[in-house]
Amino acid sequence: MEHERLNEVDEKDQVIGTRSRDELHRLGLRHRAVHILVFNSRNELFLQKRSANKDINPGLWDTSAAGHVDLGESYDEAAQRELSEELGLDDSLPLQTIFKLPSSPETGWEFIQVYTVNHEGPFQLNADEITEGQWIPTTELDDWIQQGGRGLTLSFQSLWQTFQQMKSYKP
Repeated sequence: MEHERLNEVDEKDQVIGTRSRDELHRLGLRHRAVHILVFNSRNELFLQKRSANKDINPGLWDTSAAGHVDLGESYDEAAQRELSEELGLDDSLPLQTIFKLPSSPETGWEFIQVYTVNHEGPFQLNADEITEGQWIPTTELDDWIQQGGRGLTLSFQSLWQTFQQMKSYKP
């Protein structure tokens, strides 16, 4: 991971160069990521628990799938790749783009393009990335965050609060 190269972007999400993943994180520089929310027909969201081996947010609960946008890759391509890599899902599933979070300290200085998809599982979890996963009713998730969100990544909490403000969206 320390040799992975990613695009550095400016405050308008325009590419200004490339740097190592480690350098972007260490220096708090803006870069790009995707997060995918996978819902089932029972209005539950699949959450993943990040592997203890992860250098950022190890052991915390996060979106269904997430990752950096690689060099030469679009947000859409990254989202499809992450679904395949982390959950073993077909990389042609119809994703819906719902919003984009600006880079901030809560997002780790990532611009985050957020997607949703409906799927009932099962999933083939990537053991290098994910310790476990589980379906969480959205009402329980709301309560968890209202009670402080202990055990959830800050980026997920920020993303979920924005998602909940979108009254017109129905998974």
